[in-house]
Amino acid sequence: MKPGALLWLLYPLAVVLGLKWLSPLTLALVLLALLALRWRRAQGVEKAWLPLAALALGFSAVSGSALGLKLYPVMVNLGLLGAFSWSLFHGMPVIERLARLREPDLPPSGVAYTRKVTWLWCGFFLVNGTVALGTALWASDAVWTLYNGALSYVLIGLLLAGEWCYRQWILHKAH
Repeated sequence: MKPGALLWLLYPLAVVLGLKWLSPLTLALVLLALLALRWRRAQGVEKAWLPLAALALGFSAVSGSALGLKLYPVMVNLGLLGAFSWSLFHGMPVIERLARLREPDLPPSGVAYTRKVTWLWCGFFLVNGTVALGTALWASDAVWTLYNGALSYVLIGLLLAGEWCYRQWILHKAH
């Protein structure tokens, strides 16, 4: 894993610790600079959420409030929800694109399945973003950090693992 990717995975911890030594304005400017570096290498769905994340960080830079820093995970989920939803109605759904990396000649049943999984991820991003918003607005720093820095990743892992297990069961059942 690249060091930059690790920073963004540890974003909630970096914010809580960063606010102990830096003002929200300074921390937001540092994170915006790092985000600008990431933008240069961004591709695909990442390009959908990076501008929204920059908007949240920009809010903190302009207002001097930590709220924009806490809204970053909300904006990531909103951007991913937008990209996945858009793909359902324009072109190839995101999950189908990913599936075709392994299986270029995806059968019609696989296309239908990947469309359903893309809808599932849309639902996840909607719920996860809503919970992230709730923690940003009403929860303590500790709860915000726990949810956005740990629990949301556990939920992503559970969804990935659950979908993989279900897919294996369906494939086994078909043979």
